[in-house]
Amino acid sequence: MADLKLYNTLTRRKEVFKPIKDKQVKIFVCGPTIYDYAHLGHGKTCIQFDVIVKYLRFIGYKVVYLQNLTDIDDKIIKRANEEKLGKDGWKVIKDKYEMAYLEDMKKLGVNSIDKYARATDYIPQIVSQVKRLIEKKYAYKISDGWYFDLSKDKEYGKLAKRTDLELNDSVSRIDENKEKKNKGDFCLWKFSKPEEPSWKADIGYGRPGWHIEDTAITESEFGPQYDIHGGGIDLIFPHHEAEIAQMESISGKKPLVRYWLHTGFLNISKEKMSKSKGNFKTIRELLKDYDLGTIRYLILTTNYRKPMDFSTENLDAAKNACEKIKRKIIEIKGQEHKGKDLTKEYEARFREVMNDDINTSKALEVLWNTLNDFDFDPKLKLKLLIEFDSVLGLGIKEMKEEKIEIPEEVIKLAESREKLRKDKKWAEADILRQRIKDLGYELEDSSEGFKIKNYSSVK
Repeated sequence: MADLKLYNTLTRRKEVFKPIKDKQVKIFVCGPTIYDYAHLGHGKTCIQFDVIVKYLRFIGYKVVYLQNLTDIDDKIIKRANEEKLGKDGWKVIKDKYEMAYLEDMKKLGVNSIDKYARATDYIPQIVSQVKRLIEKKYAYKISDGWYFDLSKDKEYGKLAKRTDLELNDSVSRIDENKEKKNKGDFCLWKFSKPEEPSWKADIGYGRPGWHIEDTAITESEFGPQYDIHGGGIDLIFPHHEAEIAQMESISGKKPLVRYWLHTGFLNISKEKMSKSKGNFKTIRELLKDYDLGTIRYLILTTNYRKPMDFSTENLDAAKNACEKIKRKIIEIKGQEHKGKDLTKEYEARFREVMNDDINTSKALEVLWNTLNDFDFDPKLKLKLLIEFDSVLGLGIKEMKEEKIEIPEEVIKLAESREKLRKDKKWAEADILRQRIKDLGYELEDSSEGFKIKNYSSVK
């Protein structure tokens, strides 16, 4: 069996995965700034890293998965001001949207995260990092805060292979100040304006810069070096580049992270889905019409690193695929014939494609091949499919035939049709079958009689 290979953004190639410590894996993924409802772009990243972590556990790694929540930010303060919530309105905003985000993650089946780390819970650690950067002369003070001096870091830009901002870079705080020594210098600790949230510190009353929140969290939880850092591709520069500069300057240890993994954009009409563009669909809006299996299936049809086009047509296609999977699962549960034990063969195929940089589209192909193999013993097949789904998260274990209330009118039509069939009045029987279909139901004939099903579940 081939080793697991992951595409490392730092080296721009697939590398055999080797954690720092044996079978222990520490992974950190950037979470959202909680000032609004999460959109499907957030959902894409979270589902894809959920699958990556679940696969690592599937193949025997002990994983600690940490995700941050940015709960202090200019966007949060702005939203609170717009809603006229007063001095502590930022707390109302961040509490409201944190709760909404956690609810959305639960509904999407994202349950692999061990800890959500709020930035405001790590203020002492953030201050400690700023102080150490000051002591090492990587930081300087100007009128609005403490800044990182990029001229002191000769390797800045090694992750992005550049040092200038581009159109699709995600920038939380612009950090513009004419007093800065270098154009790209970023704020570590922002002095608070009147009526803005602030924390008392010997470096000045203020609040954390965006980038230093994450390094303070990871140093506190994982130490100065760990295995995997993930996030959207738009975070590579300047956010992840700044994290590297901060932590490696503080610790003197390189690399901060062994493997950098980044998810591709979710696009609508070939443009990145984002709140700033106003073209986003919130997760909770989509969950009104589509279940978690449908949304996860759609996202898993594309490799995590690749951009994905979003459309209602693609969602509907994913919904139909999940309905077919459900029908197959129900069929398998009803089968009693003995077959071959093909567990090792299909598990080997699943591991082979997933070991190739978590190729979920190929993993879905293996899932379908397993579903459709009649020679595979049904009980053993179902067990293996549930194991695959412990990684993919489509909800296979819970799939079952739904009990439905059949209207009396439909039952009487079905009984009349059955009598016509026995009398070999086929044309008249077909007319009744169509009437039943028009009412939203389908008949399944067998030697033992008929069965009525809701048409939407068998189309």
